[in-house]
Amino acid sequence: MTSEESTKTVKTRFCIISDTHTAELWPSDDQTHAYRRPLPSADVLLHAGDITTYGYISEYESMIEMLSEADAELKIVIAGNHDVTLDEPYYEKIGKRKFHRNIGEDLNVVKELWTGEKAKKAGIVYLEEGVRTFTLRNGARFTVYATPYQPEFCNFAFPYGRDEDRFNEHAENPIPDSPKIDILLTHGPPAGILDRTSRGDDVGCEHLLRAVRRCRPRLHCFGHIHEGWGAQRNNWIHGNSASLPVDQQQTLKDRCAYVNISQGGKDSPLEGSNKPLVFGEETLFINAAIMDVNYEPVNAPWLVDLDLPLTEQVEG
Repeated sequence: MTSEESTKTVKTRFCIISDTHTAELWPSDDQTHAYRRPLPSADVLLHAGDITTYGYISEYESMIEMLSEADAELKIVIAGNHDVTLDEPYYEKIGKRKFHRNIGEDLNVVKELWTGEKAKKAGIVYLEEGVRTFTLRNGARFTVYATPYQPEFCNFAFPYGRDEDRFNEHAENPIPDSPKIDILLTHGPPAGILDRTSRGDDVGCEHLLRAVRRCRPRLHCFGHIHEGWGAQRNNWIHGNSASLPVDQQQTLKDRCAYVNISQGGKDSPLEGSNKPLVFGEETLFINAAIMDVNYEPVNAPWLVDLDLPLTEQVEG
């Protein structure tokens, strides 16, 4: 906690999605899908990558329109391996030929879509790998570490070798130690946490897991492994973890799976989420992939209430 923060906190709501792959929200009257209009209201919307299927400008435009309509003060977005035109070195070397038949998309237009005035007015903040601190209107101040990179997957974008440690001591942009990071936003999962494929393989990153153990964020959001959709609460002190069961009927009704780990957490419908999270001792992991393994948008957004430090300026 910095000198600008107090020991007081404020409940802050996060709407979390990932792996939308340009899927439009189902109509509001479609009661068979939780991923329907409108997205749940929140203070902050997080998108953990794979915004699109193949990184076309038209796909980004569609997703930016959807995000612009979302009721959230701040919308933080990272890329994923399918967002090939947001990884410029990869795109010029491999992606243009592999996905766009050498015709290519204008990478300057792509970047302007995510960082230009239209995105800013909509509250959209596109993050590349690194650390960023935000202050909300409710006085909450929080720090995010973001990265779109994941272990190499089918020669897609933002890859690194499984033997490469991108997140610890000697990395270019290492994940900081606890208690410097509140939210970890990565495209890929850590090893053994919501990372099991339909074939039964755990494909998360061992190096990312080691970094998360050091970092101990309040919340770690990711996607990439569609089959891994879910939530898990880990206690670093006692070395245990618990998956949070989901009431599918309630989720369909609410258009989201809701977790309350704030001081007022007793109203959450999910077992195991009715105790306030202890920062530095616990982390809530969320795999927020909207698509299932067949690329159908059937998984629900996540809605998470948690306590964040209240800045002294707002408190006083």
